[in-house]
Amino acid sequence: MQEGVAFVGVFGLGLALSLLLTRAAVWLGLRFHIADVPGGRRRHIRITSRLGVVPLFGAFTLAALASRTVFALPSLDPNEPTRLAGFLLGGGVMFVVAMLDDVRNLPARAQLLGQSLAAGVAISSQVFIERFTNPFTRQEVVLPQVLGEWAGAMAVIVLSLFWFLGMTNTVNLLDGVDGLAASVGVVACAVTAVHMVREGQHSVALLPLAMIGVLLGFLAYNRPPARIFLGGGALYLGYALACIGIIGGAKIALLMLVMGVPIADVLWRIVDRVRERRNPVSADRGHLHLRLIDRGWSAQRVVLLYVSISAAMGGMALLPVAPLVKLAGIGAVFTAVALGLRRLSHAPAPSAERV
Repeated sequence: MQEGVAFVGVFGLGLALSLLLTRAAVWLGLRFHIADVPGGRRRHIRITSRLGVVPLFGAFTLAALASRTVFALPSLDPNEPTRLAGFLLGGGVMFVVAMLDDVRNLPARAQLLGQSLAAGVAISSQVFIERFTNPFTRQEVVLPQVLGEWAGAMAVIVLSLFWFLGMTNTVNLLDGVDGLAASVGVVACAVTAVHMVREGQHSVALLPLAMIGVLLGFLAYNRPPARIFLGGGALYLGYALACIGIIGGAKIALLMLVMGVPIADVLWRIVDRVRERRNPVSADRGHLHLRLIDRGWSAQRVVLLYVSISAAMGGMALLPVAPLVKLAGIGAVFTAVALGLRRLSHAPAPSAERV
């Protein structure tokens, strides 16, 4: 009974706050000209606020704090308050980076530095990847025990930083179609919440439930045709998903399955750009979701495709199957995305559709 009230309460609070703050962010973006004008890579039809980070950061932070006060549940981990504090403080750093990017259009190096700083705050508060399951032996691997104290600590930092930066930039690059990144984020959080509840981690399950409410409130204004874009909010969402995955028991494979298509798309585009001797982090319309739009797909159809695949892969991740089967699933998704991108890159493109 207590868990049910907390689950509904934190979800409802995140939803209500997000609806209010998103409406305000739409007005603020237009009022202060922090908005995207039609043209270039974006093919929307009107001037659109890009202050999506305001409702995501504000609504989630307040809902997360409420999860430790108003809707507090017994915790199985004495370090949980420390991790939540690091999560929220690092999120504050990411909020500043996102706002600077929305206002000043930060170069890639500055963005990466800000992302690393936010990740460093979280990592220093024990939001790190210290252990994982070996898919071949199904035994838990604890890095400091395997590599020694010093080398293990360095491996933890490097692996955790790689996860943070990878997830943050994957979500950022996914934000190219109205409602896409937020919708996939809802699926990722839902799968993570189910896993946490099943494992008895009710107190930390409040975090993905809060984010689901926040994202659904945001989607009320971000669904096609959008009245607001994520903008720098995509950086914050990626950071938050990275934190939630670690706090939920470092189930990295679970989130990799849910985010399989976006991750494969990013990796393939990096390889493509390197082969073409271009900056591997340069912006273009070569990503899968943008190529589908350029082939005449509607934004709604692209979102439905991504959500369907993410939900299917997330469902597989929750099944009691061997880790090797899950790895095979990740490999299948990566192969399918690579083949799809190769085929689309050689097909003639019809006139592009506005999104």
